[in-house]
Amino acid sequence: MTHIKFNHSPLPKSFGGLVEDILNGGLNKYVKDDFLTNDYFTTHPPVNIVETPEAFLLDVVAPGFSKEDFKISADDKAITISAEKKAETKNEGDKQVRREFSFKSFKRSFTISELVDAGKINAKYDNGVLKVTLGKKENKQDAPKEIVVE
Repeated sequence: MTHIKFNHSPLPKSFGGLVEDILNGGLNKYVKDDFLTNDYFTTHPPVNIVETPEAFLLDVVAPGFSKEDFKISADDKAITISAEKKAETKNEGDKQVRREFSFKSFKRSFTISELVDAGKINAKYDNGVLKVTLGKKENKQDAPKEIVVE
């Protein structure tokens, strides 16, 4: 079942009401900034996963970090990617007029296939994108065995 909630008209009935709302800080009722209100990206960076015959490729969009900020760990069942940005030091003489961006830490875990070879995992950070390559195990087929019937 879907719950639908109807709000009042998004625009006031008069121009005076619109001006009054803007002057009283109500502009956010009329203008929505998805970049600033989208909390998903600040806690979970977007990831693309591609499978090739040789490997699984993970692209994690994480601009503003340096390669030292990332920590990647893997075991037989999962790979965990996390990043934490250290706080900037402030100079006592500097007066900050405006600050709109900040970096939040994140942690993402992914279940990995039994095809992944833990020894063939590598990562590279370039232009705000962390590229993790999960190499696949070589598919060695055992030579056919002859089974003797007794």
